[in-house]
Amino acid sequence: MRMRTTAVAVVAAALSAVLAAPAVAAPPGPGAGAGDASGDHLATRQALRAAVDAGVPGVTATARDRRGTWSATAGVGDLRTGQKRSPHDRYRVGSITKTFVATVLLQLEAEGGLSLDDTVDAWLPGLVSGNGHDGTRITLRQLLNHTSGIFDYTSGEEYRRAYSTKEGFFAHRYDTRTPQELVRDALAHEPYFEPGASWRYSNTNYVLAALVIERATGRPYGEEVRRRVIEPLRLTATSVPGTRASLPRPSSRAYSKPASTATGPAYDVTLLNPSRAFSAGEMISDSRDLNRFYRALLTGRLLPPEQLDEMTTTVPTGTGTDYGLGLMKVPLGCGTNVWGHSGGISGSSTGAGTTQDGRHSLAFNFNGDWAGNGRAVMEAEFCGD
Repeated sequence: MRMRTTAVAVVAAALSAVLAAPAVAAPPGPGAGAGDASGDHLATRQALRAAVDAGVPGVTATARDRRGTWSATAGVGDLRTGQKRSPHDRYRVGSITKTFVATVLLQLEAEGGLSLDDTVDAWLPGLVSGNGHDGTRITLRQLLNHTSGIFDYTSGEEYRRAYSTKEGFFAHRYDTRTPQELVRDALAHEPYFEPGASWRYSNTNYVLAALVIERATGRPYGEEVRRRVIEPLRLTATSVPGTRASLPRPSSRAYSKPASTATGPAYDVTLLNPSRAFSAGEMISDSRDLNRFYRALLTGRLLPPEQLDEMTTTVPTGTGTDYGLGLMKVPLGCGTNVWGHSGGISGSSTGAGTTQDGRHSLAFNFNGDWAGNGRAVMEAEFCGD
C-alpha cells in the first residue's frame, strides 16, 4: 500500500516496478549471506547495490532456493549513525497485508462460512451506498481482485494533504483512523466504474474485506490473521500492529521525501500510527517470514486446492502484471512467473515473490519510498546467475 501518493498510480507502478521494475557491479562484501561463497546471487547483490546508488538509504533481502537460504544487505539502516541494515530487520510491508487478508477470507469460504459470490451488502448491510456506490451489486470476489470500482480512499485530496507532504505527515502521524472513517472517505467520491466492468486498485476494497471477516467471525481481522496464518506458520517476526506507532526490534529507520518530488533531504518517518492503512497495508514482517508465508500459501499449506485455484485465477491490470485474489502474477523477462505482492507505506517499499511450486522465494525491503528499482531485484534473483 503506497500511503504517500495516489494509490492507483503508485500501485500500478509497484506492479511493474517493485515486484515486476535499485548500476554498478558490486563485489561481495558485508551482508553477503551464508551459502554465497561460490558467487551465487551475484546479480542480486548488484541489484541491491544499484538501489542504494539510485538513492535508497538501505536494502535488505533474503532468498530461498534449492541451495538453501541466502541473505544480503546494502546501504544503511540509519542515516544519522551509519548503522547498516540487517537481514533480520522487521519492516512495514504495506499492501502485502492484502495477501494475508485474502487468505483468511478464502479459508472462511472453504469452511462454508461465506461465499466469494456473496454481496458486500449481505455482510455489511447499508455500508456501501451513496454517490453511485451500491454494495448490493458488488461481490466479495470483486473486492479481492479490485474489480469492484469502489473509490480508493487514499486517492482523495484530503488524504493526500494529510499524509503525502512533510507538513501533513508530521501533523497527523499519530492520528487514529477507524475503518469506518476510511470507508466513509471513499464513498464521498463516485466509483471508478460499474462493478466488474474493469480493474482498478483500491485500498478500500481490503478495508471492506476485513470488516466482512470481522462480521463473519465475531473477532478482529488481525486476530484471525494471527490465529489462522501467523501462529500456524510460526512467523515470529510478523505482526498486525493496530495503532502501535513503533517498529519492533531489530529494525532500521524509515525515510521519506515529499510525494511531489524526490529531491531535498529525507526525513525520518519510522514512527507512525498504521491505522490509516488498516487491513490494506498495516502489517509488519521480515524477509524470512514473508518467504515462508508465500511458500506455504502457494504449496497448499494454507488453502484447499479449490480456494488456491480461486486465488490464482487472475484478471488483467493493464500494467503487465495480472491480479488474482490478493496475489500478483508477475511475468519476468526470462519467462519465469513470480507470485506475490508489493507493498509501500511511508518510508518503506517491499517486494515478495515466489515461484508457483514454492521452490524459489525472495523478499526484500527498501527503507526509503522515493527511489530504487524493485523489478531489477526480482529479475536478478529469478533470472540472473
